[in-house]
Order: sequence, then structure tokens, then C-alpha cells
Amino acid sequence: MHYNINWFENRVKLTPNAIAVIDSDTNESWTYEQLQHRVTKMGNYFQMHDVQKGDRVAVLAPNHISYFDFFFAAMKIGAIFVPLNWRLSEEELKYLIQDAEPKIIGVAPSFMEKINNLSTNASLINISHNQYINHLQVKQISVNTILNEEDPLVMIYTGGTTGKPKGVILSHRSILWNALNTIISWELSSDDITITCLPMSHTGGLNVYTLPLLLVGGTVVIASEFHAEKATRDLVKYKCTVVLFVPTMYHMMIQTNAFKQSTFPDMKVFVSGGAPCPLKIYKEFAKKGLKFKEGYGLTEAGPNNFYIDPSDVGTKLGSVGKPMLFNDIQIINENGKEVRTNEVGELLIRGNHAFEYYWNKHEETKKTIANGWIHTGDLARKDQDGYVYIVGRKKDMIITGGENVYPLEIEQWLEAHSNIDEAAVTGLPDEKWGEVVTAFVVLKDPMTEAELEAYCNQKLTRYKVPKKFFIIAELPKTPIGKINKIELQKMKV
Repeated sequence: MHYNINWFENRVKLTPNAIAVIDSDTNESWTYEQLQHRVTKMGNYFQMHDVQKGDRVAVLAPNHISYFDFFFAAMKIGAIFVPLNWRLSEEELKYLIQDAEPKIIGVAPSFMEKINNLSTNASLINISHNQYINHLQVKQISVNTILNEEDPLVMIYTGGTTGKPKGVILSHRSILWNALNTIISWELSSDDITITCLPMSHTGGLNVYTLPLLLVGGTVVIASEFHAEKATRDLVKYKCTVVLFVPTMYHMMIQTNAFKQSTFPDMKVFVSGGAPCPLKIYKEFAKKGLKFKEGYGLTEAGPNNFYIDPSDVGTKLGSVGKPMLFNDIQIINENGKEVRTNEVGELLIRGNHAFEYYWNKHEETKKTIANGWIHTGDLARKDQDGYVYIVGRKKDMIITGGENVYPLEIEQWLEAHSNIDEAAVTGLPDEKWGEVVTAFVVLKDPMTEAELEAYCNQKLTRYKVPKKFFIIAELPKTPIGKINKIELQKMKV
């Protein structure tokens, strides 16, 4: 076995008695050595059930210790770990299972009925509690699998908001280099502690802090679900030093009593990811003197790609920073040429942390990876000091009357209004303009469309001012808390 494939075993040898994982629901904890015992048992179980190199093993559950049992056992024997999004409908889940064809699925009891309704030949493990692994009948089996760093380790499915979900294959190399890049560029150490509330079926939950901290010898606290008040209190209870939440989570957290009351004495930095962060969230953290910054990533690359020093956030508000040590970026125009300073173009990324291919989707892979560069589909600009700003998704850009409009700029201005709780901007079809800028807003107190338009006119160029405003009770969200603009468009088209 190549020396850097099963890095977890070497980590266990270095710090066997350090706390690796804590379950915030039960307050149970596992040292690295205790976790290794679980992993060895799960690896033996896989081999007894004829799981070979390249076979898939899946988990369908909220965040749980079983994710680590399955992941590190897959790393050990050469299987591919597939974390399934438990929030999916039965029909959506059926597609994923038929596509991945896992041999074994670990299933939380609340989803057992859903799985039984699906046609799958997979063996099922009931992960009803943290001690489920003690009930597995296993015998010791030696591992003789030859593994290479390009071999698949994880398959994470994309959200599928614009089509069928794609299985993103992350190799042993992808996972390791994202972790190394994060540890060095973000200066993580064995003293760091995080809480993972984002689903570990999502790359943010698995790869932003969770696996990098386990590589460096830190501690990961897991929560089965996100509850704003509890998550905020758990940051203090477990003395967390670093954390990632998506903007929607931060939006809820800053309104809690726990946030208002705590000074978060152990926190080094709060990180926002998954979507551009509203500036009003930055301001709430700044009021308390807390370090807050924004990251950028995608399942296909990392997801960690940039670093910004928290001390630079105030002068570079909204920037994700500069590329990390071990990855490169380009920002290109429609002709494939690099753009000028502050010009908007598509962001390209390359590095050893990049994904290998899409499962069963050769043509899609060729469209995304060209000449070693991942075409992210995201629009960005770089200022004169080299700081990068994410402008939005390429597909979200609105072309109205021949002018390019980036929704994020309008959303940031709308959400700066004290009476606007949330806002989303998209383009709707129009015979005259091609598309019209359309805003969906959630209000704290009543406002008229005329008042909203007048507010936009204070700052925005005329063609950027929404021609339509829809006042709604709540913005539709994806399972990880991103605003679902596809659903918004369906509502009004």
C-alpha cells in the first residue's frame, strides 16, 4: 500500500489517546485509537460481505459516527464511500442508489422504510445507535488490496438543481491534498476543534474542516441536525476554535439569545461558505469583535481553494481572498483569455485536490475538465491586489436589454435595508428585454413595491433595478440551506 493512502492509521499511531470525535447529541466521544477499532471492524465486515476494490458502500443518515466507520474502512480496503443525502425524496434517492449500486448501505432507522420501498440488492446495516457496530458479526481478515492515490475514495452527489445529480469522484489524492492544503494554508493544528452541523453527505460537511482536522489530530464535534440556538451554545460548550456554516445558518444564529450573550472566547474564526454571504452578517460579527470570513469551493474542487486573513476582511469585504498554497486559478472571458483586473469572467481551478471524473458521465466530465482546469461555472473578478471576489453563478447572470446583471450586487443592497430579512434576485423571461430583473423579498414589516423600487434607485443603475418585486413569506432552500432559484423561477413563470 502506498505510504500516503491510509493516513488515518498513521495518525492513530501518533496520537492514539487524543479525542477524535464527539457526538453533540449524546455527548459520547471517541479517541483516535477507539475510532480505529471501529474502522478495523467495519473493514472486516465489508470484506466478509465481498466488498472489493472499487465497490460502493453508502450511508443514509444524519451526521453520525458511522460516517467515519464507513469512510475510513473504505479508505483501508479500496471501496468507494457514498454519503447519501437523507433529505431527498424517495424518487430522488432511488436514482442515486440505482446509479451508485452500493453493495452495503448503513441506514438510520427513520429511513429504513424509505429504503425498503426501493429496489436495491444492497445489504442493509441498521445504524440505530452509536454502538450498532458492536452487533456486527466479523472475523479478522488481512487487507491485501493494492491502492494508488488516483483510485476513487468518495463519491459525493451534486445537488442536481439543473438536472440529474452527478456523482463526483474524489480520489485518495483529492481528499489528502485538500486536507493538506487546508491545514497549511489555514494554519490548522491538533489544538483545533470544530463542530460539523452541515450534512456530511455534502462536501462542506465532510471536507472543509472535518477530514483536515482528523488528519492533523484535532477534534470534530458532530451534530445530527442544525438548530441555531443549540449550535451556537455548542460552539462555547465544546470550546470550538474554527467552524463553517452556510449564510442561512448564520442568518438564524445571529438572531439567537446564545449569539447575543456569548463572547465565543475560544473561536479563532467563523467561516461562511456554500453561497455568497450577505454583508449584514459580516457586520453582526464585526459588532462583537469576532473574526469572520468567507470561503469558496465546490464538490469538484476541494472544496477549499482560497485564503483570506481575517484582518483583511474589513478592507476587502466580500472577498474570498487569494488562492491557497497548492492550487492555481484563472479567470477567463468567453474567448478563453484571462480577464483584466476587476473584469468579470469564469473561474477556473486546478490542483491535486480536484475531482477525477463524474460517475457514469464521461461527456459531462469532458465539459467540466479541460486541459487540466476545472471550469466551475462561477463568475469572479480579481482586484489590483490579487484578491478574488465571487460574483455569482454563470447560469444566474441576467441579460436584460443587452446588459449583464449580476444578482449578488442587487441582493446585497436589498438585504442592507433594515426591514428586509432575505432577498433573492433572478431573471424571468420577457419579450421586450429578453429577461427582466426580478426580486423576491422576505420582509420584517410591510413595504410596498414602490418603496422597494425607490430604495433600489438610491444606489443601483437603472437597468439593475428590479422591474418586478414579489413579497413572499419564505425563500425556498436546498437541503443544505442555499436559496433555490430554480424553484423561485418555477413559482412565477
